[in-house]
Amino acid sequence: MTDIRSLRLSKKVSQRNLAEKLGISVLELSKIERCLVSPSVTILETVAHLLGTNSVDLYETHHHLAAQTRSGEGYTTAVSKERFSLPRRVQITEEKYSILDLFCGTGGFSHGFEQTGQFQVTAALDLLPDRVRTFSENHPAAEMFCADIQKFALNLIEPITPQPHIVIGGPPCQGFSSIRPFRTLTERDARNNLLESFAVAVDHFRPEWFVLENVVGLLTHQQGETFQALLHLFEQIGYGVDWKILNAACYGLPQRRERLILVGNRQGKKFVWPEPTHMLPSHLRSMAGKKHDSLMNMPLFGTPLPSAITVMEAIHDLPEIAAGEHKINYRDDIELTDYELMMRGHETELTLHEATAHSPHMLEIIKQAGNSRNELPIGLTTSGFSSSYSRLEPDIPSVTLTVNFVHPASNKCIHPYQHRALTPREGARLQGFEDAYRFMGTRTQIVKQIGNAVPPILGRAISEALLKQL
Repeated sequence: MTDIRSLRLSKKVSQRNLAEKLGISVLELSKIERCLVSPSVTILETVAHLLGTNSVDLYETHHHLAAQTRSGEGYTTAVSKERFSLPRRVQITEEKYSILDLFCGTGGFSHGFEQTGQFQVTAALDLLPDRVRTFSENHPAAEMFCADIQKFALNLIEPITPQPHIVIGGPPCQGFSSIRPFRTLTERDARNNLLESFAVAVDHFRPEWFVLENVVGLLTHQQGETFQALLHLFEQIGYGVDWKILNAACYGLPQRRERLILVGNRQGKKFVWPEPTHMLPSHLRSMAGKKHDSLMNMPLFGTPLPSAITVMEAIHDLPEIAAGEHKINYRDDIELTDYELMMRGHETELTLHEATAHSPHMLEIIKQAGNSRNELPIGLTTSGFSSSYSRLEPDIPSVTLTVNFVHPASNKCIHPYQHRALTPREGARLQGFEDAYRFMGTRTQIVKQIGNAVPPILGRAISEALLKQL
């Protein structure tokens, strides 16, 4: 059986060593191996890379093991049992298009819609309390629900929010199990996977449009059968669907973050995709490989686009700090880039600019780090994939951030010039969150919120294209 513990033992990797590579504690890894905690997508992908297996196989094994555990173990104890709602703090603006956001997370995707000034989130739902509190803090017109969508009565939303014009959401990859015909689905059936639960909600509210975002890996899960079943599922409930892989760097984000976007319409309208606004260097490879028909390609003719925004164009106004330090004042001795001006806004006090306190050994690794782990002196690290223990290149957009972007053992996240990993503020900049966006929770929770978020810039690009068709 392909589970993390069995693989780790077969590769003769200690629990402590693997936990360090993942940027988590030994206790957390132990809970994951015992199926007391559901591993995140990032952890599964990292483990798969380190131990030479497939992340989808890992997920299916752990999903099966969790289902076989005794009552009180597995998924039910992996997530906080805290369930609550938070009322909206401002009145709904009736002139704006109403959005229902499911699996809302920190709210980056919704924030991009609201940046247009013509959309407003009126209700949102997520399973994790810290995400719900962050979302509520930044979307005051939203009625918030902290709940498991698989156990939630959707009719609780209807009396307190208008009929949504659009339903948006990003079901986690734990929804990649087999998809059944829609006629066999019911709202609160515990067998529903998360993709099915999203489709049930769309059918319940019948919005004119829906937008579903997800990881590129959904395309190839079970040799593409899951994705085709999902498209058929939406067809069964009366929605025509179009889809593309969009790279947020092509729309003004200083990060090469690709997402699979599905847009559905109840009247059969075909969605007109937003044209790219920035040009990526040709040598930067897409996660989608050779699936050219699925990618939003650059125009061959017309006005040349500006180059994609680079890492240092996004963060060079933040003061230099050492590992373990933090600062609350912006630099005022340099000229800000257009992107930095947009991110800084009217903020006068810098927040979340706090660097991880690295161990002496890690600091030695960081000081000698280059663009990949292979550039380190032999013997300085004993394991890890090529992108770990490496610096971000200053003059191109960053690689995709993960929930471990403050831990160099797990991914490429060392500052281009300074001897430390990125700070939460730098991560938020690379994700396109303005400095005024408020994150709630502990530093550890905030880092995960930022790393898991959908960039607001991508949400805005899609919402601006939608506005032309509403």
